[in-house]
Amino acid sequence: MNLEDFSYDLPSHLIAQYPEKERTDSRLLVFNRGEGTIHHDYFRNIGHYLLRGDVLVLNNTKVIPARMEGKKLTGGKIEILLLERKDERTFLSLVRNAGKKTALHVEIGDVRVSLSKQNGQWLLILPHGERDFQKLLFYGKPPLPPYIKREVEDLDFERYQTVYAKVEGSVAAPTAGLHFTESLLEELEAKGVEILFITLHVGLGTFAPIKTEKIEEHKMHREQFSVDREVFERLYRAKKEKRRIIACGTSTVRTLETIFSEKEKRLAGYTELFIYPGYKFSAIDALITNFHLPKSTPLVLVSAFAGKENILRCYREAIKNGYRFFSYGDAMLIL
Repeated sequence: MNLEDFSYDLPSHLIAQYPEKERTDSRLLVFNRGEGTIHHDYFRNIGHYLLRGDVLVLNNTKVIPARMEGKKLTGGKIEILLLERKDERTFLSLVRNAGKKTALHVEIGDVRVSLSKQNGQWLLILPHGERDFQKLLFYGKPPLPPYIKREVEDLDFERYQTVYAKVEGSVAAPTAGLHFTESLLEELEAKGVEILFITLHVGLGTFAPIKTEKIEEHKMHREQFSVDREVFERLYRAKKEKRRIIACGTSTVRTLETIFSEKEKRLAGYTELFIYPGYKFSAIDALITNFHLPKSTPLVLVSAFAGKENILRCYREAIKNGYRFFSYGDAMLIL
């Protein structure tokens, strides 16, 4: 399949620069795969489409303030985005304004760190591990994506985070979950929807662009996941009872499909699973997701689940009706 097949034109004014005032005020485009129908609604009404006995799976990863500005010892500024923790003291990072150097010392607030470029990748090295890491986070900002054309504001520390975020480690939000409030989750539980949590730390694997002309040749960067044994057993029981598994977000999909597609069930580790059309889903029955960038791995994933032409039809309908796109934008429910 050609990458160009997953392209579409989006007017720039539909790229959401801010979240809605209330999380559940986001619009919801509901696509029924069996019927081929599109319905327009609001996220606060998502419970109308969920049934007693359904299992809603959420990613409880917590976004760290991973975007930082440091100062070289020569006085110049340098920009750093933490990507993945390799060990207690070392982080895979993206670095801007380093010039041609492959090693340098940088001050971030009162923390002096080392940057080392190895095999084309930057590593940030802390002198004292966890203590310095927590100090570093004090100076960091939420890692808003580059299509949000403004500076980070106070509201982003709250709104670029799900209300159920718990396990620190992501450098991008699992954005499909941004629409939920605690009261909406309580409403769903009262209706008889079972809510379970998994963890996948969103990183370069999710937001790195596809650079190959043939999408099958793209290689995903690994991302770390974990699922409690009890959660897996409840999911397994739900599958046996033929209850619907509803994944919130592409990160949740990749976690569940990694576990259920392997003969030996790994409940923790790393996944490099790249889902594209032709993939046979073994875990999920429905999907809550945002509207994704053209030619991106999340767009390819939802196309695998709902069909590429169906997704592009939904996107055209969303554009025609003024839906807001990307991280702070509106949502889809694919049944």
